[in-house]
Amino acid sequence: MSGFVIIVVYVDDLNIIGTNKKIQEVIILFKKEFEMKDLGKTKYCLGLQIEHMHNGIIIRQSNYTEKLLKLFNMDKAKPLSTPMVGRSLNVDNDPFRPCEDDEEVPVNLLARFSSSLTKRHWNGIKHILRYLRGTVNLGLFYPNNSKEGLVGYVDAGTAISWRYQKQTLDATSSNHAEVIALHEASRECV
Repeated sequence: MSGFVIIVVYVDDLNIIGTNKKIQEVIILFKKEFEMKDLGKTKYCLGLQIEHMHNGIIIRQSNYTEKLLKLFNMDKAKPLSTPMVGRSLNVDNDPFRPCEDDEEVPVNLLARFSSSLTKRHWNGIKHILRYLRGTVNLGLFYPNNSKEGLVGYVDAGTAISWRYQKQTLDATSSNHAEVIALHEASRECV
């Protein structure tokens, strides 16, 4: 392959992504036709912070996360190492069971209860925010020397794709749930 270029346009900005030689060719062509500034490598795009390193890029959402934490007065909260409290197989002890008649305070698992939130659900949200407090500087690293072809990652409990839905089959174990998620991701990729 001699190179490639992808041009992403939004409003009055654009990103040019590709191999160095092709990017430079496109910039020269654009400057002949349009008045434009070359601001260098993208550092911020659509809410994502992009850090360029010699061996790849790191993508983070630190600014968005900090803003969210401040919005809910959780920016000084003690960080937690897990994103969610454990579930219980006993429905009476499950912190994410449906709203009970005598519960007064309405607030991916938690989103299911948006029409009948309880104090338990709000505590679950605060737990997630405290987890985010401790992971605010984490990001995804994409190496520039990868020899892999198309690679997909799947998790039965996390939205990675452009869509998110509950699994249509009942899984008999967490491993079974992961296999179902892998199958769905493979279908979508194809």
